[in-house]
Amino acid sequence: MNRIGDYAVIGDCHSLGLVGRDGSIDWLCFPRFDSPSVFARTLDASRGGHFSIAPAGRSQVHRTYLPSTNVLATTFETDAGTLEVVDCMPVLPYDESRPAWVGARHSVLRRVRCTSGRAVARVDLAPRFEYAAVVPRFRQSTPTTAEVVGGTTALWVRSTHPLRCDDDALVATWELTAGDEAWIEAAWSSAHDPLPEPTGEPVEEVLASRLRETIGCWERWLEGCRYEGEHDRKVHRSALVLKALTYAPTGAVVAAGTTGLPEWLGGSRNWDYRFTWIRDATLTLTSLLVLGYRAEADAFKLWLERTGAGRPDDLQIMYGIGGERMLPEIELDHLDGHRGSRPVRIGNAAVNQIQLDSYGQILDAAYLYAKAGGDLDASNWQYLQGLADAVVVAWQQPDSGIWEMRDRPRHFVHSKLNCWLALDRAVRIAEAAGLPADLDTWRRERDLIADYLLTDASPHGWFRQASDVDVADASTLLVPALGFLPTTDDRVLRTIEVVERDLAHDGLVHRYRSPDGLEGDEGAFLLCSFWLLDCLIHAGRLDDADTLLGRLLELSNDVGVYAEMVHPSTGEQLGNTPQAFTHMALITSCAHLSAARQGLLDQPPAAKAYAEMAIDRLAAVRR
Repeated sequence: MNRIGDYAVIGDCHSLGLVGRDGSIDWLCFPRFDSPSVFARTLDASRGGHFSIAPAGRSQVHRTYLPSTNVLATTFETDAGTLEVVDCMPVLPYDESRPAWVGARHSVLRRVRCTSGRAVARVDLAPRFEYAAVVPRFRQSTPTTAEVVGGTTALWVRSTHPLRCDDDALVATWELTAGDEAWIEAAWSSAHDPLPEPTGEPVEEVLASRLRETIGCWERWLEGCRYEGEHDRKVHRSALVLKALTYAPTGAVVAAGTTGLPEWLGGSRNWDYRFTWIRDATLTLTSLLVLGYRAEADAFKLWLERTGAGRPDDLQIMYGIGGERMLPEIELDHLDGHRGSRPVRIGNAAVNQIQLDSYGQILDAAYLYAKAGGDLDASNWQYLQGLADAVVVAWQQPDSGIWEMRDRPRHFVHSKLNCWLALDRAVRIAEAAGLPADLDTWRRERDLIADYLLTDASPHGWFRQASDVDVADASTLLVPALGFLPTTDDRVLRTIEVVERDLAHDGLVHRYRSPDGLEGDEGAFLLCSFWLLDCLIHAGRLDDADTLLGRLLELSNDVGVYAEMVHPSTGEQLGNTPQAFTHMALITSCAHLSAARQGLLDQPPAAKAYAEMAIDRLAAVRR
């Protein structure tokens, strides 16, 4: 069974697939990220379903993405010859009038080519619909076409070479010599749709055209990247992964492309991340704006506006990618889990939690969006006002915190910090634009929160997890990042020391070590390691920052993809993948370090948010 770090990503900005080093597509949902799976061998090695193409016998494997794309090429070198498999999820031609939009064909396309000698390609297409609850019906239409139907879902399969129906799969053995090619496409549709009519065009020409269109679409999109700095290839790969995690119809960005992948092998911390968290808003917008992708930032803003529409008091911490509010958590008992990690869950019960940081994330996102030249209209401001007023009432309440703990609510420092952030940014927006606002109340409550943070939250000279919990928490590294105190403040420096001492292992940072109402362990959270990296950069510890960044860059897999966590001792990837948070953080951290190396990081007397610095630098470059 492939490990989490063995998976490369293909996608069409509607869904995505995971391709293992063995040439097997082990995860894919159609037509959306959060649709029931078609292949789910990531979650059950025997019954999950897969689509594999690989040579017979042993081989050495090398993988790469075609330049500037999310099109994967896997090369298998055998004793007899070399086989190359190129994989993509075809997209529609690039539309210059809608730069953020990507149209999908809802299919997976694979080109198999013998590049030297002789090779025997073995094909095994075994979909299992509805999270492997259904073994579908396989029926061959011609020697090179077939339909796979189960429940409401169908795959229409066509190939340039013969296929054969077994009881539970489509299989083939293709003998190829140097220069030979074979193509196969599996396209999703409703089971109630008729079988597509033949067009009369040669299948190879049609599929080759789709591959060219897909390559061209990704190339054109990456041409819009305006990043200038160190590690540009890593940043470009993260940008492409982030785009692949974007749901084109709405502009939402999923937290990760998968569900159920464990935070610790054999453990029960196996969550569904195929949704959009409000707290991702600031980091999403910042990374997109730093890269120069204003159209994507506009689309994400529109998603936020429509998803959060209504009363500010009804704001949720997360939503479905179409704006859905109900995301019931269900355990799939029929699946063994990834390498025995159970239970497998779909949906996420955290949707019902109170997490006060969401207010600050939205208001900070609005503030940064406006600084980058975006427009906030009257209806936007009315809603933002309501959020600020809600914080005035709610900030003294306990909540479940950024880490979504499933035991008792607490007065988390990170939550109070974000309440301060919400009111601070609301005041700044109103002052800068001369907008109507209850500024006296907002300033008074903002200052009360600041007093709380400087007393109850840090009685020992460093910021603890919560007002009644004297333990370290990686989220307190955001005190300078959000502009509350400068990185040079003694309390911030001491917080960095405590986090490094209590939560870090060779630069890899755990979120926390305190009880949280759940059993089992978890890996080091990569986002937290990037937070530590940012603190080192802004504290002027550039040599330490270089060392840590080098360590983090080495933790990606062979094609530059990151999951949520890693094992702190072995570096093995853990958790859902690809993880948007990790790739977003890589982009902004590389931008900060590049700026520091160029002497472009300001050290003003008052604190300034890291994201604000990054956007100001981008604006200066454009001027």
